[in-house]
Amino acid sequence: MRIDIVTIFPEFFGVLDVSLIGKARESGLIQTGVHNLRDFTHDAHHTVDDTPYGGGAGMLMKPEPWGLAFDDLLDTDGETIVIFTNPAGEVFKQATAQELSNAKHIVFACGRYEG
Repeated sequence: MRIDIVTIFPEFFGVLDVSLIGKARESGLIQTGVHNLRDFTHDAHHTVDDTPYGGGAGMLMKPEPWGLAFDDLLDTDGETIVIFTNPAGEVFKQATAQELSNAKHIVFACGRYEG
């Protein structure tokens, strides 16, 4: 199984080198990759967000870096599962992990706004 994580805070996932996930990586049971979304931008400031059209509070993630990241990471065989994390979303439980345990490739897309 391969697990990729796309985030603007790749340092946060350094913990994947320790604990059970680290042991699974060492033994070859899983492969992991942490990818900085800013690496998929083309401007001098590596901008991944923008103000919402029409105004409003907060910022929105730009689609272009995500599109480039997915172009780079998604398998062409259609066997990749993409999970968009969200603080207001469904809690990731053991049952969900069990359901995903036979997946070939999972990409976690980690945004950061609203919570």
